[in-house]
Amino acid sequence: MLPDDLRTALDQALTPFTPQELSDSAARITERYRVAGVSTGGNHLRSRADIAAYAAYRMPATYAAASTAMRQAAALTPGFEPRSHFDAGGGTGAAIWAAAGIWPSIEKVAVVEHDAHIIDLGRRLARGGPQSLRGTTWRQASVAANLDRPAADLVTMSYALGELPEPDRPGVVKWLAEGAAMVIIIEPGTPAGHATVAAAREVLAAQGRTIVAPCPHDGACPIQPGRDWCHFSVRLPRTSLHRRIKAGTLSFEDEKFSYVAAATGAWPRPAARVLRHPQKRKGVVSLRLCTEGDGLRDVIVSKRQGELYRQARDVDWGDAWPPAG
Repeated sequence: MLPDDLRTALDQALTPFTPQELSDSAARITERYRVAGVSTGGNHLRSRADIAAYAAYRMPATYAAASTAMRQAAALTPGFEPRSHFDAGGGTGAAIWAAAGIWPSIEKVAVVEHDAHIIDLGRRLARGGPQSLRGTTWRQASVAANLDRPAADLVTMSYALGELPEPDRPGVVKWLAEGAAMVIIIEPGTPAGHATVAAAREVLAAQGRTIVAPCPHDGACPIQPGRDWCHFSVRLPRTSLHRRIKAGTLSFEDEKFSYVAAATGAWPRPAARVLRHPQKRKGVVSLRLCTEGDGLRDVIVSKRQGELYRQARDVDWGDAWPPAG
């Protein structure tokens, strides 16, 4: 669910366009992505209506994914209170809005985005947000490892690393991590998105950073490429306009995403992470877990286990296991 001030700002940004114009733009964008086969960022957005439509139908989902990933990272780093945030390839600002909601300590925000029209919309949306967002510094530039960037406690790159040529990505990940206390990278919850995140995770771990989420360890990922991929899901409501733009009938959608959060210093981690929707049957709950010492494990929790069973009934895909507290 978008925060009220972002929803209001987005609604205001959409007022120059009719629902049909937005729906037509969304259909054209979807077709361009389908024909191209991969995302090439703002190259698919060719008009202000395209940018508005893209924000209307994708920003709720990317905000939800970023907020979920950040919330998991924040839960495991209770002493982390960033004062500054840098977002690379920031689009219309979903990640900076999510971070502002998770870490109210943030005072300074900077974004790099290559498309001037996307920046224009992102800036207008941010003016409706908290003070830290209203003062955001927006820079038009393409993300690259040799680009000057401001120092920041929190550095994020959301739905953008995979748009870069694969040989450029390790250098960009190192660039993101320079001087940052925490780095969070989010990609679509696809096999390709997982591969991008897994490669970034290797770079961050090699730097000696603690992988705080979602992994309960810094070792090699136990998931075999080609057989499975690590991803998570968040459900978000659709407004009537959202349904019309996306030509959908459901009142909700599920956004699948992959992510990694890495921080300097030592942080406590859970024993395991739930990798799938828990399978609940009478008297038992089956959990697919990624563990620190035993790799991937399938665990069955029975009603005879009392409190642990009650926790298993309440746990969700993507949660730490066992729950803290």
